[in-house]
Order: sequence, then C-alpha cells, then structure tokens
Amino acid sequence: MVRVTIWNENSHERRDERVAAIYPKGIHGAIASGIAQDGYSIRTATMNEPEHGLTDDVLRDTDVLIWWGHCDHEEVDDAIVDKIYARVLQGMGLIALHSSHYSKIFRKLMGTSCLLNWRVADEKERLWVVNPAHPIAQGVDRYFELEQEEMYGEFFDIPDPDELVFLSWFQGGEVFRSGCTFRRGQGKIFYFRPGHETYPTFHHPTVLRIISNGVRWAAPEPELKPISNFPGPAPALEPITNEHKKR
Repeated sequence: MVRVTIWNENSHERRDERVAAIYPKGIHGAIASGIAQDGYSIRTATMNEPEHGLTDDVLRDTDVLIWWGHCDHEEVDDAIVDKIYARVLQGMGLIALHSSHYSKIFRKLMGTSCLLNWRVADEKERLWVVNPAHPIAQGVDRYFELEQEEMYGEFFDIPDPDELVFLSWFQGGEVFRSGCTFRRGQGKIFYFRPGHETYPTFHHPTVLRIISNGVRWAAPEPELKPISNFPGPAPALEPITNEHKKR
C-alpha cells in the first residue's frame, strides 16, 4: 500500500472565510477525501504542527508527499526542507500543487527561480493532455476545463521537464506548462498547476484523478535500494583539484 502524506499550510482556510467555506476540512482534507477510495494509506500534516507535521518518523514512513503552499513559503523551516530533499533523492515521490512552484523544496529541487507570470482573473482554464500515453493522464479525456482559476502564464523558469503531460490555455490567450515531471536522484516529482485557494478546484473529479494517478506514478520503485540510510548526512562531494580541471 502506498503511504501518502498530504501537506498544506492551512493558512488561508484559517484566515479567509471564503476559503474556509470551500474547504471546511482544509485543502489537505479535500484532497485526502478525494483520493481515499484509491486504497492509499493517507495522513495529513500542516504548517502549525511541531516540525510542520513532518517529523523524521513521518518522512521515513512516506512514499509520496503531496505539497500545497502559498503565502507562508518563507516560514517553512530550512531544516525540514533539507530532510524532504534528502528523502526525494532516496526515492520518495513529491507532488507539488499550484503555488507550490515557489515553495522552498520545489525551488531547491529545480535549482532555478521557478518564477512565472500570473493574475487572478476568474478565467476559464482548459487543460490539454499532450502526453496521453503517460500514466498520470490515465482516464483523462483529451482536455478538461475549470470554469474559474487563477492564470499562470509563461515564461515559467524551470528546467526542461523530463515529460510534459498537460498544457493549459486561458481565456486571456496565455498558455502554461501545467503538468511536468522531473527525476532527482531516485525520486520522482510531478508539478501540477491548478488549485488556487478561492476556487473549488480540489473538489473537481478530474483534478483528483490526476493527483491520484500522480501518486501511483511517483511512488518509489520497489526494486530500487535507497541511496543512503535516512536521515544520515549526504555523502561529501569529491573536491575539485587541478587534476580534475585538466580532464
């Protein structure tokens, strides 16, 4: 059974009545309910818990970490980010949702600014499946629509994705690489764009299907042995010497 931890700041829900009305159990609760029927072992964690709910034991027992963050990116403890980073390299999957493109962990894994263009415009978003053979697109039609969403537009400053699964179009004419996969070490990463907090995106059945497909895809390969024991320190890099520079 795949062990899933759903992490959410849980800040907008506590501060904004509009968001609380849409997500009375939090964004993490909506996602947990939406994928529960797929047979995962699910736990949730939030920012205001000790160690953000991501203790060594929790991370050790997590196969796939789903992450939603927005207004409190800089409040996430760097030590926790480092532990998540190490776990991804060892094989834990990571699904970064919506504004998690600018989370500390996603930026650390990408090595770029992860900046993009955006506006909250209550516009329709049409998500096109550009890689229908990919496991994350299983059971999804050639496109689906969200009647209202926040616009994200290119340029999106990320490394070239290993695979592009979804491409978004907005009524203003913008397009965006909205479903991208990456591999870091032994870990798989899926970035999925939709999910602004003032819209009921995480109640949409196709969005939940894609997240669930992403969990299955990002789960560790059982035949792979971990790179190192967690939470031990990463191995030191070989120092660069004049001999290396001659090669």
